[in-house]
Amino acid sequence: MFVDSHCHLDRLSENTHGGSLAAALDAARARRVTQFLAISVTLEELPGLAEIARAHADVVISAGVHPLHTVAEEPGVEAIKAAAEQFDAVAIGETGLDYHYLGNDNVPGRECQHERFRNHLIAARELELPVIVHTRDAKADTLALLREHTDPRIGGVLHCFTEDIEMAREAVRLGFYISLSGIVTFANAEALRDLARQLPLDRLLIETDSPYLAPVPHRGKSNEPAWVVEVAECIAQVRDISVDEVAMQTTANFYRLFQQAAPQASPEVRDALTQAGLL
Repeated sequence: MFVDSHCHLDRLSENTHGGSLAAALDAARARRVTQFLAISVTLEELPGLAEIARAHADVVISAGVHPLHTVAEEPGVEAIKAAAEQFDAVAIGETGLDYHYLGNDNVPGRECQHERFRNHLIAARELELPVIVHTRDAKADTLALLREHTDPRIGGVLHCFTEDIEMAREAVRLGFYISLSGIVTFANAEALRDLARQLPLDRLLIETDSPYLAPVPHRGKSNEPAWVVEVAECIAQVRDISVDEVAMQTTANFYRLFQQAAPQASPEVRDALTQAGLL
């Protein structure tokens, strides 16, 4: 079984299964994808995400504001907490720091991103929910804020990870998981594949970040949750282990981290993980 630990189900392309979310989820289920974490990038879209989760028992959601999203009024800690509780979010985020586009029009500045990230980290700690972190070109500041404001017993995940092994190891030390996306399959991603080889398997998650970053051999197309399997296959290949081992371990990792999603795991998944000694 597989889990897509990070997907934007409310943003799937009209070209994906004719724009049918139900068909896209069925295609993923047919490939043994048993759980989906639908990610919030604005608080305004939470009602729509919650509706998706109500319609599909294997979908859970997060609550947060993406670091590159411009808002009319910056949400404080209490607003983030209230949104997460109202819509039964299992995690806070995605949040974080992204310096890649600093200086561009309509991109929040460094100070704004820091304030937003800090508010999300505090909300996550107070709610005892894991935090989903987006980080790009902001290694030192991301780690500094994680050290200051997170509880290693709760932790979180650095999603769609593309930074170096040193950052990954420090994040793991702080109680975080590292999630790999379709980028790991790209021809120019040898450093990321080396990271996938070196990190402990019990600290890895897999994701699509769909509709973005479709893996090889689908690169250039709109991504979808079914293709999280290709991410697992790549990790299995570079580690010289079976795809089933990657699937089982990353699924167990998901439920260890996102504990509020565990009750929605199917009995078959729970039994398989228990029999394998992973839960």
